[in-house]
Amino acid sequence: MARIAFILLTHKDPEGVIAQARRLTASGDYVSIHFDARASAEDFRTIRMTLAGDPGVTFVRKRMKCGWGEWSLVAATLEALRAAADAFPQATHFYMLSGDCMPVKSAEYAHDFLDAEDCDFIESFDFFASDWIKTGIKAERLIYRHWFNERKQKALFYANMNLQRRLGLQRAIPADLQVMIGSQWWCLRRDTVERVLGFCDARPDVMRFFAGTWIPDETFFQTLVAHLVPRREIRTRTLTFLMFTDYGMPVTLYNDHFDLLLRQDYLFARKISPEALELRERLGALWQTTGAQFPISDEGPRLFRFLTGRGRVGRRFAPRFWETEGSLGRSRIVHLIVAKKWHVAKRLTQAIRELTEIPAVDYVFNELEANLPDMGGVASSLDKRQRHRRAVVKMLFDQLESQQLVLCLDPSALSLIADFASDRAETRILFVDSPFDDDYLRGHMSRIGLAGATTPPEVVARLLPVVRDDLEHEAERLRDMEFNRFEVIAPGRSAQQNAQAIQRFLDIAPESAHDLAQIPHLFDD
Repeated sequence: MARIAFILLTHKDPEGVIAQARRLTASGDYVSIHFDARASAEDFRTIRMTLAGDPGVTFVRKRMKCGWGEWSLVAATLEALRAAADAFPQATHFYMLSGDCMPVKSAEYAHDFLDAEDCDFIESFDFFASDWIKTGIKAERLIYRHWFNERKQKALFYANMNLQRRLGLQRAIPADLQVMIGSQWWCLRRDTVERVLGFCDARPDVMRFFAGTWIPDETFFQTLVAHLVPRREIRTRTLTFLMFTDYGMPVTLYNDHFDLLLRQDYLFARKISPEALELRERLGALWQTTGAQFPISDEGPRLFRFLTGRGRVGRRFAPRFWETEGSLGRSRIVHLIVAKKWHVAKRLTQAIRELTEIPAVDYVFNELEANLPDMGGVASSLDKRQRHRRAVVKMLFDQLESQQLVLCLDPSALSLIADFASDRAETRILFVDSPFDDDYLRGHMSRIGLAGATTPPEVVARLLPVVRDDLEHEAERLRDMEFNRFEVIAPGRSAQQNAQAIQRFLDIAPESAHDLAQIPHLFDD
């Protein structure tokens, strides 16, 4: 059976450290503690004296003064790993934790999970080829020597880097290593840890290199594990659940997150708020339970993005893509069918293609198959279409040899709709005002990843009114924009009313508009 040696790096809350160590060792596991040398000496004495009699706890021989982004964090981890490897020969796995982490599964579940597969769990992506780094410096982390802390000594940090750049003092990456990057929260097998520690002893050149890099805790273990372990034995994921805000800060978890945390496909979670005493107590008790079942729905990050994003709808900053000098042309007409139910809009565009001379495409910015003509490489992927949206629409007009074009948009794309309306070309909008019953909302939640087959019914029930309100709010915002040419069709309106709206939208004969309004099952789900 798996026995875990937890590598606990912490710098505060001695009572919490003691409680966490006792909780983890009570399940037959081990804890190796590094308490930051910058922290209170009295706090460290309290921890050491209180846990002195616990055979499942060990302490590092040398405490480091740790700083975010510095080599000291890796050095502290290595000290804790060596202490654990020496003190606990029965340990099969080594798991990185912080003082803000708590279990979200039972020890029984965690042991069975690790026994099920002989592998290491560590995010490990190519440093240069991946987009893991979203903002800030990238190659500069490695090729320059960093002696100052960017957070505490910003002026010196950038002056040092810029000086090396001007003097051409770039350094080479060790030739036999492919630098990898990923989360610092990992779980490694004993054999892997022993290989890493042996490599550290044998390669002082690699140690010197990483000691001068910036944020090495995101590259050091990730690189060495990928170098020493076959890729088939590495799962490039973390077993610690964490989410980040738009600003790159970890999301803090509170008492009302208990049920959500248990449904995520992870063993631990961070950051648990120090004030979330009820959550800490319940999660602490969870670790000791036996026979517990954990249905996994894994919707946490998507749910967080959905709920937090609702408050910022319409407030995101993005460059306009219809520049004045890039107008589609005054003589052209863009007909936008705006519909949340894509199948309804696509039934309408199919009928428009069959019954009129007006070319019509579908959700060109959302689906690859959108009834497009051959447009070459610019339309070969959704990513390219998004990057070259102006070119795509202009090419559609040219390829279809028409001054009119019908295309579909989702009502959530308000900025895109507004940019069309502000172009010199004439823009007409046909809004398909559809009702949303609970079955449709459940399907919608599944399609956008907000809920899955294993999401508890009570969670779905709580989300239904929130999602319905969100969709209705999209429609209201669309109406509030007061476009000059804005028509509405809906299943609750008469065929005559819908036909008149379609006739004004497309400027076609009444008979053709009536045929379009009478499409069999037009509004059906």
